[in-house]
Formats: sequence, C-alpha cells, structure tokens
Amino acid sequence: MDVALAELPTTAGAVFAANRATGRIAFHAAFLDGKTRRSRVYEDGSLRLRVPNTTNGTLEAVIVNTAGGMAGGDRFSIEIAAGDGADVVAGTAAAEKVYRAIGTDTEVSTRLSVGVGGKIAWLPQEMILFDRARLNRRIDIDLAADASLLLCEAVVFGRAAMGETVEQGALIDRWRLRRDGKLVFAENVRLDGAITETLLRPASARGGAALATVLIAPGDESTCAAVRECEPLFAGEVGVSAWNGIAVTRFCARDGAALRRDLVAVLAALKRAELPRLWLS
Repeated sequence: MDVALAELPTTAGAVFAANRATGRIAFHAAFLDGKTRRSRVYEDGSLRLRVPNTTNGTLEAVIVNTAGGMAGGDRFSIEIAAGDGADVVAGTAAAEKVYRAIGTDTEVSTRLSVGVGGKIAWLPQEMILFDRARLNRRIDIDLAADASLLLCEAVVFGRAAMGETVEQGALIDRWRLRRDGKLVFAENVRLDGAITETLLRPASARGGAALATVLIAPGDESTCAAVRECEPLFAGEVGVSAWNGIAVTRFCARDGAALRRDLVAVLAALKRAELPRLWLS
C-alpha cells in the first residue's frame, strides 16, 4: 500500500505518542439474588479484566496488562465500583513493571467507589520501578457512609535479586478518600531525582527499597492492635495509627520479598478479605 509522505508523522513527538500504550477498565459489580455479580465491564487498550470462580460469595476481579509493563508516556485508567451490598476483591495478575521514561511520565489513575453496605478490597501486586522510571499516579476513593475499604499499594525500587537500583527517577502519588462525600484522608507523596540517595537517609527509608501503605476504613485502635500483634513476624519496619474512623499502616523493607512477607502477615491478621490466590502462587 502506498502512503503519501505527508501523511506520516513528521516529528519525534508524534512518533513517540503513536507508540505509547493506553488502557482503561471500567467495572461495576452488583449484589443480585444473594450474590455479588458483575453487571458492567468495559475494556479498552491493553487492559483486560478476568473474574475467576470463587465459592465464598465474594467477587474477585483480576486486571491483566497485556502491554507487558508500563513506560514513559503510557496512560492507564482503572475504575471499579461495588454497588449497594456488593463484596469485591480486585487486584492485578502480576507485579507491574514501570520502565525508564524519556521525558514523559507514566500516568496511572485508579478510582474506587462503594455503595451502601458494600465492601471493596483493592489488593494489586507491587509496582516495580526501574532506573529512571517516572510514575505519576492518582487514587480516588468514594465510600458510602457505611461502606468498607481495604486498600494495599506497594512500590519496589529496583529488583534486588538482579542487583538493580533506582539512581534517578520519580514517584508522584496523590490519594484522596471521601466518606459520604466528605474528604477524610488526603495524601501527596513526591520522590523526584536521586531516589536511592533519598531512600538511604535515616529520616526517609534508611536504605529500604520497598514501601507500602495499607488503608483500612472503618479502622480504629482494635485494627492497630491486630497489626501490632504481627510484630514478631515482620522482616522490615511497620507502623500503624488510627484516626477519623480510618487506620493506616506503613511498611518499609529492604526488598520486595521482605515487603511481601510483611504485607501477607498483616492482611491475613486484619481478616477483612481473603488474599487473591495470585498473591500466594
């Protein structure tokens, strides 16, 4: 087929944009006939959603990125809604790799919403950032007055088993949680530039290369007590606090394997949701 030269991209920017991966998932679950069922699923680009069979009444949703990772300029959007009374556990099929970016950030947007009496557990496997990766992520959560949330997000800087470090890069993370329309939790994190140097500082990570946050709503001092009882099992550092009807647990470990061990211990102790089978395989 003949193509006129005038129709081809004429700038490096146009060529770059034409080769970026995009993906979107929009998923809604409803409680029908005594069981949580998928009611709407939208897939676009490289993201796919699968719903394996479960026997405990909870609907498990697994997100697959067929692009094989994320790079600079890629854009992904995930929207998951649990309707009134629905019970959803959602996550990813594997750890997500974020590769080197050339000037443009990798953008990931996640929105979770839970209706009256509903529950959602957002349990993706860790994101692994490579040297000079730039991840710009946004997480927005909207809960009904009596809805429940368990959210776990983990980031690993380089693969320790491969001798990798993230000398330069960026992580820009913006979280917002609203309960019945009212903002109850807001957090911005920005690591930009010499990441390994920053993580070596005692006031930041004291050399740890794997970080995570678990957000629990509702959460109180009994939630904190359940986390603290796991202390003999921890391979890294774990801290927990509760206020304003939520509990937040922070994790810092030397590598992804140590972090995974601590996360599994805490998530099992909280008993808010069964861990996805892919976490344990």
